[in-house]
Amino acid sequence: MSQAAYFVFTVDVHDPDGMQPYQAQVAQTFPPYGGKLIVAGGALQAIEGQAPRGKIIILQFPTVEQARAWYDSPQYQAILGHRLASAAGDGLLIEGCAVAV
Repeated sequence: MSQAAYFVFTVDVHDPDGMQPYQAQVAQTFPPYGGKLIVAGGALQAIEGQAPRGKIIILQFPTVEQARAWYDSPQYQAILGHRLASAAGDGLLIEGCAVAV
């Protein structure tokens, strides 16, 4: 059994036009690394503390190693600059529970 891994991003877009190249290409970058999108925005309720600004994006990968390989991949790095220039936010890599692969 290996540990699943999750990338959790908070994204507050300040330049929607600048985000378009990123948004048009990002979904095709994570499947080769076993990644899948499990949360993309949606209604958010702060139960404790304050809700982050913008949207929450959560990606699931089979392992931390595959998650890092996706993030560091030439395909993702080629478009990452569009997001960084067009939005503020945070990115967290979290090791999850054991899953069968």
